[in-house]
Amino acid sequence: MIMEHELVKKLKWAKITIAILVVIIAIILGSRTVALPQDGLPGEGIVSERPESFTNIDLTLFWSIWDQLKDSYVDDDRLNDQEMTYGAIKGMVNSLNDPYTGFLTPEEASMFKGSLNAELEGIGAELTIEEDILKIVSPLKNSPAEAAGIRPGDIIYKIGDELAADFDLFEAVQKIRGPRGTQIALTLVRKDVDEPFEVIITRNKIELDSVTTEELDDDIFLISINQFSDDTLSEFLAATREALLANAKGVIIDLRYNGGGYLEITVDMLGELLEPGQTAVKIESRKDSYSQVLETNGKARLAHLPVAVLINQGSASASEILAGALQDYGRAYLIGEQSFGKGTVQEVVDFPDGSSLRLTIARWLTPKGRDINKKGLTPDEVVEFTPEAIEAKQDIQLDRAIEYLKAQFAL
Repeated sequence: MIMEHELVKKLKWAKITIAILVVIIAIILGSRTVALPQDGLPGEGIVSERPESFTNIDLTLFWSIWDQLKDSYVDDDRLNDQEMTYGAIKGMVNSLNDPYTGFLTPEEASMFKGSLNAELEGIGAELTIEEDILKIVSPLKNSPAEAAGIRPGDIIYKIGDELAADFDLFEAVQKIRGPRGTQIALTLVRKDVDEPFEVIITRNKIELDSVTTEELDDDIFLISINQFSDDTLSEFLAATREALLANAKGVIIDLRYNGGGYLEITVDMLGELLEPGQTAVKIESRKDSYSQVLETNGKARLAHLPVAVLINQGSASASEILAGALQDYGRAYLIGEQSFGKGTVQEVVDFPDGSSLRLTIARWLTPKGRDINKKGLTPDEVVEFTPEAIEAKQDIQLDRAIEYLKAQFAL
C-alpha cells in the first residue's frame, strides 16, 4: 500500500450505494469513534453545556412543540422521548439535502454493520437518492436486477404498492432487500418509456467477482473491475501480470456498473498505469487535516501500453477517480456514456449509544482539478447502446474500444 496519510487508511469511498444485496448502504468511508459524554445520550437527560456555535440559536419553538406533543397528542403511548430525539436529529441532518449524509439510530446502525459481514442476498443493485427521488446507480453484473432489465438512471416510483418517495434511503433498502427465492415488485420510470412500468424481481444470492480478465483477439487484454473492495488490488495486480505474460499490446479496462469502493486501492491501481509521483486525486475539505494530494507510487507496469476505458451511468466514485486520472494525463481513451458524478468523501462517526452519523467531509478532484460531482465524466467518445444492439446482445462499446486499440497499434 502506498498511502501514509492516516485519514486515507480509515476511509472508504462512498458509493452510497446500496447494496440491496443484503448490505444496507454499501461503501461508506471507514469510521472513527467520537467521544460523546454518556450523560449526553438521548433519553438520559438534557446536557446543559452547549457548543459555541449554538449561542445564537433560539430553541423556544422546538421546546414549545415538544411540550405540545407531550401534553396533547392523542396517542400518548407513541410518545417516546428517545425516538422523538432521534427523529429531531434525523430532521436536522436531512435538512442538508445531502443523500450521502445521514443519521442512523442504534438499531439501524447495528443492522448496517451486521449486514456488511452477511452473505449477500437480494436483487443486486446500487441506489441513491437525488432531490428526494430514489434512483438506480447501477445493477450489479450477473445479478437479478440486471436479469430483470434494470438500467442505470431508472427511477423507482413504487416498492410493492408503496410510493418510494415516502422512504429515506435506509428505509427503501429495507423494503427491497430480502432472502433468496422471494420476490419484490418495483414500479420504474425510465426516460425513454412513456409510462411507469412494473418489474418483478426474484431475489437471489449475489456473487460478484471483484476483477475478471479475458484475452481478446489481436493481443488485446480485457480487465473488468466490478468494485473496489478488499480483494480488488491483489486481483488487479494478478490481472496485470496476466496481461504482461500474454504479451498484450493494449488493455481495455471496463468500469461500467462499478459504483466505487476503497479510495486507497484505487490510487494503488493507478500506480500500475501512471508513472510514480503523478497525482492520482486531490481532496479538498474545510479542515486542512483532510485536504491532501495523493500520488502514485507503483511499478507502472502497464504505463507503456495504450489503454481504453469503458464507463457508463453506473460508473461512480472510485471508478471516476481511476478514469478521471487516466483521462487527465491522456493515458486512456474513455468510451461509453457520461458517468454518474459522485465527487464527495464520507466518513462514519460512531457514538457510544450505538447510533452513527454518515458525514460528507470533503470533495475530490481529478489531477487537473476537475470537480465531477453531480456532473460525471464525459467520455472522449460517446457510444450509446441502440435498441438494435440491446436486442442482439451486441456490446458496441467494447467493440469500439477494440477498434480504437487496433488503430493505435497501427500508428
